[in-house]
Amino acid sequence: MSVHTYSSRNFTRDVGAAKRAAAEGPVFITDRGRPAFALLKIEDYYRLAGQQEASLLEVMEAIPGGAGIEFDPPRLKVEFGAADLG
Repeated sequence: MSVHTYSSRNFTRDVGAAKRAAAEGPVFITDRGRPAFALLKIEDYYRLAGQQEASLLEVMEAIPGGAGIEFDPPRLKVEFGAADLG
């Protein structure tokens, strides 16, 4: 795992490069030469925080003001048949 450091200015200029670097290890973003922020892959964050990755349902339930919203999706009717391989 490698650690990368970007100044705030360089981070702002090329966020994509910082994201690619974060795939290899943490990226420290500095302000006036001192570390101010850390950019991590979400899997690394969850591991450090001792959490599992949130499910879609958990993310939706965490939306502020979302309480009381009714959602009743229609059921799909899927029929499977034999595959024609030749």
